[in-house]
Amino acid sequence: MDFGLKGKVALVCASSRGLGRAVAAELANEGADLLLCARGAEALAETRKAIAAKSDVRVVALAADLTDPAEVTRVVDTGIAELGRIDILVTNIGGPPPGRFESHSAQAWTRAAQQNLMSVINLSRAVLPDMKRRGWGRIINITSLAAKQPVENLILSNTMRAGVTGFAKTLADELAEFGITVNNVLPGYTRTKRLEQLAEKVAKETDRSAADVMSRWSDTVPMKRLGTPEEFAALTAFLASERASYVTGTSIPIDGGVCRALL
Repeated sequence: MDFGLKGKVALVCASSRGLGRAVAAELANEGADLLLCARGAEALAETRKAIAAKSDVRVVALAADLTDPAEVTRVVDTGIAELGRIDILVTNIGGPPPGRFESHSAQAWTRAAQQNLMSVINLSRAVLPDMKRRGWGRIINITSLAAKQPVENLILSNTMRAGVTGFAKTLADELAEFGITVNNVLPGYTRTKRLEQLAEKVAKETDRSAADVMSRWSDTVPMKRLGTPEEFAALTAFLASERASYVTGTSIPIDGGVCRALL
């Protein structure tokens, strides 16, 4: 299947590792040029080199902190200057820390909002003028299964991911007439560094091993295993494609069947 992405330009956030890196690699395989960004310059440079070596596409990497609105503007302006435009935006910011409501300070809530909600809003605002002028665009937000089915001990993530869902659904309605789609992809238990770190934290709190925690999570999945970043990236690339031109305003779990919601 030709996804029609050859020559398109994608900005993939938090793309030095995990889901972001897998999505970037998949888009490059489909022929899209890339603007990669993440906070860690060293890991980002390694990712840029690895993807460029395997794909015949242009790959630009820019270290940035996307919780800072000025940094968002710098990233988007750099992408347009060096690659000509941004056709596809994949927002992806690491999750806020776990914990129950009373364990989080007011400052923690502010940080979570800036990191996981405002960054999506600011990135969308920055790329939209050029997308609207050209009558084509894809905005894909990597959120979490928590947006549909709240996860115990993740009140910050549950709240912010739901906010992104509301924002994206409304924005999809506003942009549909301009040929721009807006969708969310919701990873479930996927074997990434983030999940491993969360397992280690849960293990310490419950006097179990991290391996045991991961095994119990696997057991909650109808497929009885964790997902892979590559499986996640495949659907994300489809949503970025010409083939998905009539799909907008959706939130799609990629979770092996964990989500029990009918809608």
